[in-house]
Amino acid sequence: MKEDKIYIFGHKNPDTDSVCSAICLSYLHSKLGTITEPRVLSHINEETKYVLKKFKFDTPQLLNDVRLQICDVNYHKDFKVSNKESVYNAFFEMQKGNMSTIPVVDEKDNFLGAFAMKDIAKKEILGDNVELNASYTHILEVLDGEEILKFNEEISGDITNVDLRSTTFYKETSFNNKTILIVGDRHSIIEDAIDKKAKLLIITSGIKIKDEHLESAKKNKVNIIYTKKDSYETLLKIGFANYIENYRYTKDLVCVYEKDDVTDFNDVINKTRHSYYPVLSSSNKCLGLIKLSDLRDYTSKKVILVDHNEMNQSVDGLEEAEIIGIVDHHKLGNIGTTQPINFRNATVGSTCTIIYQLFKENKIKIPVPYASLLLTGIISDTLLLKSPTSTKTDERVLNELVKITNINVEKLGVEMFKANDSIKSKSLKEIIYMDFKTFTIDKDNLAISQVTTLNSKAILKQKASYVRFLNKEATSKNYKVMVLAVTDIFKNGSYILFNDSAKEIIKEAFGEKIEQGSFIEDVVSRKKQILPAIMNALK
Repeated sequence: MKEDKIYIFGHKNPDTDSVCSAICLSYLHSKLGTITEPRVLSHINEETKYVLKKFKFDTPQLLNDVRLQICDVNYHKDFKVSNKESVYNAFFEMQKGNMSTIPVVDEKDNFLGAFAMKDIAKKEILGDNVELNASYTHILEVLDGEEILKFNEEISGDITNVDLRSTTFYKETSFNNKTILIVGDRHSIIEDAIDKKAKLLIITSGIKIKDEHLESAKKNKVNIIYTKKDSYETLLKIGFANYIENYRYTKDLVCVYEKDDVTDFNDVINKTRHSYYPVLSSSNKCLGLIKLSDLRDYTSKKVILVDHNEMNQSVDGLEEAEIIGIVDHHKLGNIGTTQPINFRNATVGSTCTIIYQLFKENKIKIPVPYASLLLTGIISDTLLLKSPTSTKTDERVLNELVKITNINVEKLGVEMFKANDSIKSKSLKEIIYMDFKTFTIDKDNLAISQVTTLNSKAILKQKASYVRFLNKEATSKNYKVMVLAVTDIFKNGSYILFNDSAKEIIKEAFGEKIEQGSFIEDVVSRKKQILPAIMNALK
């Protein structure tokens, strides 16, 4: 059985550390034999774009959510039938699948409708069996017949059964090139049908026709099939050789798409109350059929979280996914699991530091491009080892990665910070939400945005506009505290802006002299300095 893919991703506002961690951890798992795929939860920042381009990596695809979808349900996949298939085969497909309905598709798998047992019953009960539009092959299959003469694969015409004496028969019937004749040992009728170039003769009860009639049939290109079934059974079954397209089946049907959320599908069920629903791809190709009982058999999406372990920082629908592991360097969050998982958390400045250790522990050699990504993640999250979150472990790992890559760390760090210093091209809202995280402390919601820039003056010139936006957002989204920290690495500190209603909390956290736009020396870490100070103030 094919192994399920595992998605690896960081938090909702991806930074260089989280993106590089996801890519490198995915590579490590691939070397260990696990199928994984790195993803991002939103657009990456300029610094990360620069890093990926420099080291020739594609940006991971966007992952919108991990909610349970129809494609995760073990529905009746590939359960469908061509409109050119025989009713006979459609019946047995339904029998095999223990279903009373089967989707009908064209030659390109486009959905046409649904064929049901009741459609067969209706036609048979009404006795509407006078026409046949089938393939020679299907007729052979239905009648368990023997091919005698075959000139046409497509057989269309009117069914005629000889059940009367010749004199009586000819009063009611005549032959032409559309005649499909079911006949036993009526040799004069067989001869006449061949002379009139009937479309098909079905010779019943194991009877063989005369050699001269066979030669004549070859000349007139008359199709012939032998069957051991008698005329009565042949007449009963011949209609099942018809193409499904000959039957009236339901074409106006409620369908679901493979990417639909199961929650939304339940709403559809409650409104429509059907038993079966065809499943379609985004291009309207039929993929199979889902019934209500199938919803009990599903496989949740499997995920590994990096650089976070808070529900509100993670992907939408995480509660419907199966968390396989977490690799993080932040405080313990509020994510719970139903099963034991691999959880790696360490007091280091970068998740990439932990990923490096995982490579070493598993004795997997780190290729230079991946080592370069790990190095950039450490540079970014530790601010070139200047952040108070930086540890001796980060410094040691960084030096070991330099030996692998021969990268000038100081030069690369400046290039990265310059690349991310593109606030001129961004709106006020974009700047605030570039690196934005939310937290819940007891019942209080906090939001802390951090911008690392070499041009803090550009933001401070618009200080009033930023404060107005923070006030508005804090009110509308119920943040007790909303902070924008404008960090200057080379000054080793941050300018702070906040919602006015949180002024007393900010003063309690950072000092009575704090005003909008105040510079706080040596404060460059959201995790180790800004958040803990606000948390202590709230207590």
